[in-house]
Amino acid sequence: MIDQLEAIYHRFKDLEVQLSDPEIITDQDRFTRVNKEYGKLKPIADTYLVYKDLTDNLKSTETMRRDPDPEMREMAQLEYEELRQQKETLDEKVKVMLIPKDPEDERDIIMEIRSGTGGDEAALFAGDLFDMYKRYVESMGWKIEVIDENEGTAGGYSKVVFEVHGDDVYSSLKFESGVHRVQRVPKTESQGRVHTSAATVAVLAKVEEADININKADLKIDTFRASGAGGQHVNKTESAIRITHLPTGIVSESQDGRSQHKNKEIAMAQLYRRIKDAQDTAAANELASARKSLVGSGDRSEKIRTYNYPQNRVTDHRINLTLHSLDKVMGGNLEPVIEGLQVAENAAKMKEGI
Repeated sequence: MIDQLEAIYHRFKDLEVQLSDPEIITDQDRFTRVNKEYGKLKPIADTYLVYKDLTDNLKSTETMRRDPDPEMREMAQLEYEELRQQKETLDEKVKVMLIPKDPEDERDIIMEIRSGTGGDEAALFAGDLFDMYKRYVESMGWKIEVIDENEGTAGGYSKVVFEVHGDDVYSSLKFESGVHRVQRVPKTESQGRVHTSAATVAVLAKVEEADININKADLKIDTFRASGAGGQHVNKTESAIRITHLPTGIVSESQDGRSQHKNKEIAMAQLYRRIKDAQDTAAANELASARKSLVGSGDRSEKIRTYNYPQNRVTDHRINLTLHSLDKVMGGNLEPVIEGLQVAENAAKMKEGI
């Protein structure tokens, strides 16, 4: 472990030197990459210095425990025990810090919320989930951009699709994919009976053009008129986009956006994702059993969380976490749930030795 920390510290110091190099400073893209890596390694580098200092002090105290003077040995023993406890605590912190990060954790996301079983109440709940995520995004200092929205007949949404832009967005919101179940008395229920409804959430890490080498000459782009339930923005112009990657035959299309430009952006993002998925299939199959997390598969049929309004209770079934603060969670305070899921994911990785 100390060898890993030392290697990271040396890389950190190398980046520090690069940040003062005039050649790198004048190259904005390179400077941004170096500065970003420097910022991510700084907490580990700082921890290494603390860890090294603590280890050195332990060695010194170990020597003092063998001092001929009984009083000195007693003082050294007390200090040794205190330092040993500090090191044990720091050891656990370092283990977590050294867990390999999901390479997609830094990405922005596309999130889709759809009403499920429950009719109008499901659409209202989908709207409540959207509001919850908006408040959470705001609290994190991120930005949200709505791509498409179909309102429910009694309010809420039958579907809402949006992007979230910020630092490490996917690392926090990747756990939200699945079925979210609500238990409450609908506004339309006159007899006060509790009903159960559901909404599905899908989270996709955005794949950027720089991640995949695609020759623009290999793309066939067609436009067509959007159709189906899409609100006031469809059936007026040929704004829908279909993109075919000729070498692989992979096709993606979008008609959810409000302009041809937006639909092209969405379709390209989908195309990048599908090509990347095709490229990674063999490796993913080999690593699937080893890397499978105990926290959520993202399967839309999986009930991941229940929101019980009468008891002000929210339960995440994947980690058996129950909080009696549903009002705060719906107000955007998702940190206790997300932190619990992240801890469980890290524990699973450590157990599997990844």
